[in-house]
Amino acid sequence: MNQALLIDLDGVLRIGIKPAPYLEEFLMFLSDSKIKACILSNSSLYSSEKVKKFFAEHSIQINLPIITTVDTALNYVKRNYKNVAVYTTEEVKELFSQFLNYSTPEAVLIGDIGKQWSYEIMQRIFIFLKNGAKLIAMHKNKFWNKPDEGLQLDAGTFIKGLEFAADVKAKLLGKPSKIYFQAALKLLDLKSTEKFFMLGDDLDTDITGAKNIGAETILIYTGKTKKPIPMQYNKVVDYEAENLKDVISILKDNIKVI
Repeated sequence: MNQALLIDLDGVLRIGIKPAPYLEEFLMFLSDSKIKACILSNSSLYSSEKVKKFFAEHSIQINLPIITTVDTALNYVKRNYKNVAVYTTEEVKELFSQFLNYSTPEAVLIGDIGKQWSYEIMQRIFIFLKNGAKLIAMHKNKFWNKPDEGLQLDAGTFIKGLEFAADVKAKLLGKPSKIYFQAALKLLDLKSTEKFFMLGDDLDTDITGAKNIGAETILIYTGKTKKPIPMQYNKVVDYEAENLKDVISILKDNIKVI
């Protein structure tokens, strides 16, 4: 059985504002081996088109399908709501311009707003939720590694607080949502029950999330996770890699290629 590879973006293929070491070698290996692969990003800062643009600016051609939580959220809102209050960057918010409503929204969509989080914003969202608006989370990342600033609290911290205060449960669109992984497999024309590999740097969203639906997992140490990993994660990490060159070796030994 041929197995697919799902790949996290930040901390794996892109380190800070630069392409990861050995990236071109890794992409060439995937192409030559005809391994079906898809890039997944849990960031709500950009769409798949902006990801492609980043690599093009560094003269790297990406021929793999890409899913971001922005793309997923936009499609989800289009299918389910007429108006929403959106808390993301201004650039991403523009994509939802036809749906924006900050008086009586049907739902509240939360992504990355960085240091803009405040008591006033939390209070405003809390009232929307108490008045019946649904809560939608692009992701629930606890923290992320911001270039030149180090570890930063992420949207998941604030979403958890809103869930607690308003006694609601957010609809999660990004990793570790089962729906997100399955959407990537569907892009590769694979059934959701088929085996796949997940390559990521986040022990919760990438590794544990994928392992929960049957993936073999590769933890890479170029992103947010550093050695040693907490003992409770040992059972969900199948392989460990220092860089993408190590990942090539792991895949050569463990994945059946066409």
